[in-house]
Amino acid sequence: MRASTAGLAVALSLMAPGYAFVQPSSFVGNRAQLSAVRSSAGMQMVTKEELLEAREALVKLIDSTNCAPIMVRLAWHDSGTYNKDIPVSEWPRCGGANGSIRFEPEINHGANAGLVNGLKLLEPIHKKHPNVGWADLLQLASATAVEVAGGPKIDMRYGRKTVESPEGCADEGYLPAAAAPFPDGSPEPQGHLRKVFYRMGFDDRGIVALSGAHTLGRAYPERSGFGKDSTKYTDGSTVIRGDGKPGIGRKGGQSWTYKWLSFDNSYFSIIPETDEELLKLETDNALFLDEAMRPIALEYKKDQDKFFDDYAKAHKQLAELGSVFEPEGGIAI
Repeated sequence: MRASTAGLAVALSLMAPGYAFVQPSSFVGNRAQLSAVRSSAGMQMVTKEELLEAREALVKLIDSTNCAPIMVRLAWHDSGTYNKDIPVSEWPRCGGANGSIRFEPEINHGANAGLVNGLKLLEPIHKKHPNVGWADLLQLASATAVEVAGGPKIDMRYGRKTVESPEGCADEGYLPAAAAPFPDGSPEPQGHLRKVFYRMGFDDRGIVALSGAHTLGRAYPERSGFGKDSTKYTDGSTVIRGDGKPGIGRKGGQSWTYKWLSFDNSYFSIIPETDEELLKLETDNALFLDEAMRPIALEYKKDQDKFFDDYAKAHKQLAELGSVFEPEGGIAI
């Protein structure tokens, strides 16, 4: 994935289209194994109270630094390495939301350019709340970012086992590319997206739903090779937060939407339009060209509530890919 959150749109499993995005039992690992890891590391099981305290700190961080886009991208790139054909019993070889992205060489993969800045923002919160493992902290930050930006509250659970060394890093090449030539040899973008996300256990509805998160963020040409150095929507001259507050963070780059710090359904209205100031990747245009994806994109364009509902389910599924929870079933907050 060479551009900010490019293509991390996800849906149901390979079964028929539907809405039962999550199959919790497939993500629950061996409790005794996790307890042994925590004991050897001198760690305590995270509590609901600690998670709530960390979430409060994340709300303040995201609001004050306008870092919602990088928090979403960071968590998605950690979990997007999952392969449903490798059982979770072979954790962490199955990939997924395990915190491995913080280690080299994974953080240096081409698709992860710039994400080290997100890790630096989270480091003080992790130091203050060390029992909130990195696998949890990344996903907590992402779900919180969506909500702070005006998006749906996501029914998350925590207690994930965290990779503790570079040996748990995923190989490069699992995340989607944004434009041809596609690394898997796909002749067109929708085929590439399907190969990547079907591997994770999603269907077309989820691909479209998660693509809607491109309402947040920008692409920087020096990181991804896509986008402009700056536009009128990213130079600091316009209000881009949904709540009307000033703030932009780092200036520059090219966004998909006008208010790229606001989580809404505007992505689906804007992509079919022509505005040279806004970014459109091949994988974005594919949603409105593909016979199966186009009706879903148009549905979300008309109905933000439906988009929010489907997005929240798909986000939850993505955040739990490959996860081993303690206690079994995780901790809800």
